[in-house]
Amino acid sequence: MSDTVPSTAPEKRATDAPASTKKDFIRQIVREDLASGKHSAIRTRFPPEPNGYLHIGHAKAICLDFGIAAEFDGRCNLRFDDTNPAKEDPEFVQAIQDDVRWLGYEWASLRHASDYFEVYYLAAEKLIRDGKAFVCDLSPEQVREYRGTLTEPGRESPYRNRSAEESLDLFRRMRAGEFPDGARTLRARIDMASGNINLRDPALYRIKHVEHQNTGDAWPIYPMYDIAHALGDAIEGITHSLCTLEFEDHRPLYDWCVDNVDLAGHPELLQPLLAKGLPIEAAKPRQIEFSRLNINYTVMSKRKLTQLVAENLVDGWDDPRMYTLQGLRRRGYTPAALRLLVDRVGISKQNSVIDFSVLEGCLREDLDAAAPRRMAVIDPLKLVLANLPEGHEESLDFPNHPKDASLGQRRVLFSRELWIEREDFAEVPPKGWKRLVPGGEARLRGAGIVRIDEVVKDDGGQVVELRGWLDPESRPGMEGANRKVKGTIHWVSAPHAVAAEIRLYDRLFSVERPDDESDGKGYRDHLNPDSKRTVAGWVEPAAAQAVPEQSFQFERSGYFVADRYDHAPGRPVFNRSVTLRDTWAG
Repeated sequence: MSDTVPSTAPEKRATDAPASTKKDFIRQIVREDLASGKHSAIRTRFPPEPNGYLHIGHAKAICLDFGIAAEFDGRCNLRFDDTNPAKEDPEFVQAIQDDVRWLGYEWASLRHASDYFEVYYLAAEKLIRDGKAFVCDLSPEQVREYRGTLTEPGRESPYRNRSAEESLDLFRRMRAGEFPDGARTLRARIDMASGNINLRDPALYRIKHVEHQNTGDAWPIYPMYDIAHALGDAIEGITHSLCTLEFEDHRPLYDWCVDNVDLAGHPELLQPLLAKGLPIEAAKPRQIEFSRLNINYTVMSKRKLTQLVAENLVDGWDDPRMYTLQGLRRRGYTPAALRLLVDRVGISKQNSVIDFSVLEGCLREDLDAAAPRRMAVIDPLKLVLANLPEGHEESLDFPNHPKDASLGQRRVLFSRELWIEREDFAEVPPKGWKRLVPGGEARLRGAGIVRIDEVVKDDGGQVVELRGWLDPESRPGMEGANRKVKGTIHWVSAPHAVAAEIRLYDRLFSVERPDDESDGKGYRDHLNPDSKRTVAGWVEPAAAQAVPEQSFQFERSGYFVADRYDHAPGRPVFNRSVTLRDTWAG
């Protein structure tokens, strides 16, 4: 375990909502608890299971758990729920810590459920001695059969009335590794007729002969989530245990575990932690549920995300098309954009599905304000300004941001030969066309007005070059620049341009509800074949000099980010984060 500084709020961006404006029901509960004196300090926790990478839904929980602690001068712990070692990996542990810090938060203390295994075990023995738990020999299939249904009560296990002495002996033998996996479980003795199935004698411990990444082979038994989570919160003095709505039906069991173990009233159970010098703030936590973040055109199931990776349907957990936080980061999403999304979606108890355009809109809003502008050509077509001399070269001044002078200016090289976008020229223009045509004029961004005089084609009839004339009296600031010309296009100087790999990413799924299997198809059938295209483009030198993860608006094209891993100034690689406008609307 390592303790760090108290949790801090992230660096603010213009897109972050002021804490004072957040009036959701959870923050109102916190305000009331502080005002009434119920709590003198707020304690929260973020409890991920390290069995995969975090996805965008977790961003909501992170922003809520850490955000509330920061807003109310409290503390938020990062606690790994490492109670199922068969599916867990240190790689996931590191990625989760990276994600939390990337979003702008720092934990007060780094904890693991495995830090508390000795306490959980002593608590389980106490429940057995108190007649609140028993060792059951039913197989998993029999347990399901005995559990009953939503309309029918369950049946009591034939082992339910075992004496405390017998159950305690069997539990200690389970702990000693005497029995094989699945042979026995420790179950709470609650109510097999309860309308809440979670209270029908739920399992508290199961046998798993699996080595643990933190405790090695010390434990052949592991606690179930419900008891580990509840007691972990109680050990850490968590005041507000925030969970998504699927845990609402688990809250009575959460409270049952806290109340019946009663750590505050039985400090002897905490001796293993005190002996290790671990900080303890035992208290009774309150679980509060809120709705998950659901976005259309996505899947958020960790199982399905794992399958996408395992079946090579994507290029790993951090593929920029994935909705993991690692993937979104590599795509060019910013912490401020995700925090804005969480603020915009709000905190409630009402489940809803957010349109993907809301997510993209948050990123556009943040990058429009923060991202410097650069020029890049994605589908290049050569334009030769025939009236300029061979070898012509000059420097032009361009603002780095049209709305923010504080970002300064840069020098952009201009020459006789330019790269322009192929889509900016049409031999037979459609109605309303405002760009280049044979004999027509358009404005070259920051350089003047150009006219196309000649179209050069290859043997197959493909346009390979345009030859034109640059009006020398139309430079910015000259009188000739004032005449009306409908279109303005961007360009890159061909002799100075830097070749770049440009990855054009789009939504991973082509339908709103990829999880919907009513038509007999699964999410794999709805993968968008155009979710990734890689092209060879040209960028101005100032773009090529970007550092990894630096974002730009490529003028008239979209927002792009220098790839986190593959980009280098001599070999630039850019990922499209989002288009300038919503191309999926309508």
